[in-house]
Amino acid sequence: MSRLRALWQASFNATKRALLWSSDDLIPPSEKCIFNFNAKDELKKWHLYSDSEYGGLSSASLEVTDGVAGGDTPLTGVFSGNLSLDMSEDSTWRIRRYGFCGMRSKKFDGFIDLDAYDTIAMKIKGDGRCYISTIYTENWVNSPGQQEDNSWQAFVYIPQDRWQILKIPLDHYLPTWRGNVIEAKLEMNPARIMGMSLSVNAEGGVPCAKSGPGDFRLEIDWIKALRTL
Repeated sequence: MSRLRALWQASFNATKRALLWSSDDLIPPSEKCIFNFNAKDELKKWHLYSDSEYGGLSSASLEVTDGVAGGDTPLTGVFSGNLSLDMSEDSTWRIRRYGFCGMRSKKFDGFIDLDAYDTIAMKIKGDGRCYISTIYTENWVNSPGQQEDNSWQAFVYIPQDRWQILKIPLDHYLPTWRGNVIEAKLEMNPARIMGMSLSVNAEGGVPCAKSGPGDFRLEIDWIKALRTL
């Protein structure tokens, strides 16, 4: 009898686990944390870029700092640097625009599926500049011979020196090609997210934002996907 009871209990537990898994799969959590700058190891997930790769003089750094007030944890990411419109005298590059820096996530192991979510949220503290949030999806807009991921962009602007949770609906991200909006009716495939980035330009952005060459600083606590509908 005890062996029969044990077999029944094991079968019951397995069925219960399967039902719970199916329930979570059908009704996913209301939020999914994508990046959380609560550990130094988070830096390994990102790489920096700037116009210095093309002879420009802009510079950027990304660090996780201790004791930043206002974040959810004692550690917070800080993306900072200097924007310059000048270029090196010995540069052989000639690009259309200087004065940009960015932090881009390294490619995910495969991709992440955000199909169950409709909004990107980030807890940040800005400096009055306008930043750009970019989502990279699997290449299907470009021709097969092009290896670049498709990019979708939205402006990121909050009042200076104040922590705020900024929410951007996924359908507010516009398809872009090398910084220019694609004038076509395209829809993002949130089930095939390949990576994300945050960047800043010395020129452009929303009218009320600070612009021009000089220092920049953006503090980042976390980036999440939300299900609000």
